[in-house]
Amino acid sequence: MSEQQTTGRLYGVGLGPGDPSLMTVRAVEVIGAADVVAYHSARHGRSIARAIAERHLRADHIEEPLVYPVTTERTDHPGGYRGAMEEFYEEAAARLAAHLDAGRTVAVLAEGDPLFYGSYMHMHKRLADRYPTEVVPGVTSVSAAAARLGEPLVEGEEVLTILPGTLPEEELAARLASTDSAVVMKLGRTFPTVRGALERSGRLAEARYVERATMSGERTGRLADVDPASVPYFAVAVLPSRIDAEPVARAGEVVVVGLGPAGPLWLTPEARGELAAADDLVGYTTYLDRVPVRPGQRRHPSDNKVESERAEFALDLARQGRRVAVVSSGDPGVFAMATAVLEVASEGPYQDVPVRVLPGMTAAHAAASRAGAPLGHDYAVVSLSDRLKPWEVIAERLRAAAAADLVLALYNPGSRSRVWQVGKARDLLLEHRSPETPVVLGRDVGGPEESVRVVRLADLDPAEVDMRTILLVGSSQTRTVRRGDGRQIVWTPRRYPQG
Repeated sequence: MSEQQTTGRLYGVGLGPGDPSLMTVRAVEVIGAADVVAYHSARHGRSIARAIAERHLRADHIEEPLVYPVTTERTDHPGGYRGAMEEFYEEAAARLAAHLDAGRTVAVLAEGDPLFYGSYMHMHKRLADRYPTEVVPGVTSVSAAAARLGEPLVEGEEVLTILPGTLPEEELAARLASTDSAVVMKLGRTFPTVRGALERSGRLAEARYVERATMSGERTGRLADVDPASVPYFAVAVLPSRIDAEPVARAGEVVVVGLGPAGPLWLTPEARGELAAADDLVGYTTYLDRVPVRPGQRRHPSDNKVESERAEFALDLARQGRRVAVVSSGDPGVFAMATAVLEVASEGPYQDVPVRVLPGMTAAHAAASRAGAPLGHDYAVVSLSDRLKPWEVIAERLRAAAAADLVLALYNPGSRSRVWQVGKARDLLLEHRSPETPVVLGRDVGGPEESVRVVRLADLDPAEVDMRTILLVGSSQTRTVRRGDGRQIVWTPRRYPQG
């Protein structure tokens, strides 16, 4: 290369979803001006990318077919499939680099968008830091599929999730359950897995199928009706926007959902999905306020002391064919709404109403994680509220747990109307525990006012405890350690002394 000669320019050219008329003006300009046109193909030699751009190729174009050594078949390469593909990408990049070093402009064609699940990106990562580069975006198969279905993909505050069908079924199901809208790419042989994930997530009835969008042989329809043996790689599954969508026929049911102790980071994907799919949300006002408002969804807030009435109201809605989510903080089965709903559901009028309970992160586990591992050995969970059981029962259980040397998680320790229980519990426990026993005070864990402190049992001050606080009282084996960063951690050994 002479001193005056400069390197060529690399282009990654998005061709759109298949119809040549959907190529951008810029893509056509770049191809027309390029010296070299490169495109990927399987070993049979046919290239979808080349076919899309064919009308814009010139007789004097230098064509560089980048032929995959393997696609889905097995390989005897010592590095397996990944090793074979890495070697191929290195060799392909070297071929393109030779043209660029010679001063030629190279256009690498890519179906859809070059940086969206495209093979071009492997050339980009190997060459873009060495040569001037431009990426020409293209219409993706996601946009094409939504257009061909004629249904909105996302609207308002909805979230779109794009997933490869190669994920394990359980992972796909979790992600599909927790999102509003979704597109699953790379079907073909993965179709049975994707269909299973849609069914497990309760969203099969919503799912749409799009094959070869904008290309010859295009096919659309309900995914549940598609024969798995007929599905090619160039097909996608679509969960369109739920806003203003036609309701899916289904029987009424009540799902009791655990929100966890705080915000969305503590919410399970399954719970998130059920909240989104519900026709009605029922719950204590404070907890309902933690659930995003969705168009078309009814919300029924109520006071915190009407659990039975709330449960009966939810079950009545379900008898009318509504899908009802009863929300509960933490885990709904721990001093929360699951018991209230099941108790009412066991009565005559509601025995045939389906009821499911979805678990949530408990307040005890959340506070324990912030403090270290105080629940690392056997522990007991006790509510200090005497609203539904007499204090004598609470005191008896505290004595039994303390005598058994169990770590204690104390829920509902105090409120405006209950100010003496914490002091009574402290004095009772001191009959069995050392004054040095560590106590974790976790308040609003995961929330904006989170506070986690560790005090001695003897120093536990009832004035510092309210209904948003949970107490974790250590056993005789629980330890506190101040680490190098200054943080104090609390942990209970898994191994208990012998004898």
